[in-house]
Amino acid sequence: MTLRAAFMGSPSFAVPSLEVVARRCDLRVVVCQPDRPAGRGKHLTPPAVKTAALAFGVPVVQPSKMKDGSLYAQLADHALDVAIVVAFGRILPPDLLALPRYGCINVHASALPRWRGAAPIQRAILAGDRETGVTLMQMDAGLDTGPIHRVVRTSIAPTETQGDLFERLARLGAEALDGFLAVFPDVPAPSPQPEQGVTLAPPLAKSEGRVDWARGVAAICDHVRGMDPWPKASCTRGDIELKLYLAGRSTWTAPDDAPAGEVLGVDGSGMHVRCGDGVVRVGEVQPAGRTRMAAQAYAAGHPFAPGERLA
Repeated sequence: MTLRAAFMGSPSFAVPSLEVVARRCDLRVVVCQPDRPAGRGKHLTPPAVKTAALAFGVPVVQPSKMKDGSLYAQLADHALDVAIVVAFGRILPPDLLALPRYGCINVHASALPRWRGAAPIQRAILAGDRETGVTLMQMDAGLDTGPIHRVVRTSIAPTETQGDLFERLARLGAEALDGFLAVFPDVPAPSPQPEQGVTLAPPLAKSEGRVDWARGVAAICDHVRGMDPWPKASCTRGDIELKLYLAGRSTWTAPDDAPAGEVLGVDGSGMHVRCGDGVVRVGEVQPAGRTRMAAQAYAAGHPFAPGERLA
């Protein structure tokens, strides 16, 4: 049986799963968010899923509203068996959840019930998690609360950034979905999520990028990784904002009286900064309005004074 399917998703994370649905199913329609202004020029830019869907020759719907009945009417015409939802970014109303014959299946970028919400990848790294995963879930009316079909777990590498993990989980989710759709709907009933271990993953705010040098080395390194590529970890040097990349534990030792945020020195491995429980090394920086560069190259042109502190 070839499933009549709709796909609902927007960012590049969803594209590998879209490709699986296009291959495994009779893909009737793709639903994504409206085009948005992007980049310095704020040019109207389509979601990555829209671009991929049009390349497949699949009709694309971009609703501005979810509850006025118009999207329901458009999807109802396709007599859908299933809807696959991946990083769509909108809450589906009950009528849409119940529309497909077998309901809506979500590919979520965490090992539920940990990190329900919009930013599970970022929150996992920021929290210092050493494991995450992807979950195939039967959607219900709650925020990532539906029963679980499958969870595929994976370790988070110590140096893995938000962007790195984003790409890897996108592929892992597509692989899990491919195996699932190969046998769906002949699968066991999904299992309710555990009541223990629930955490929420709200969207990141740009203001969260600021580094707190009073935190420990591990927490600052996780922060820098979790903010890369957006909104980017940052600090200030006087009235200059510096974006920070490639943080790690330094081999340098700080004087006992060095305050948090003091730049102890710069060498080929990076900028060495006193923090709450030791010294953190920052490999690359990006001054406001300039390109990303090695910390040593930046310091060569803008030397740090003895005792200078970052805020």
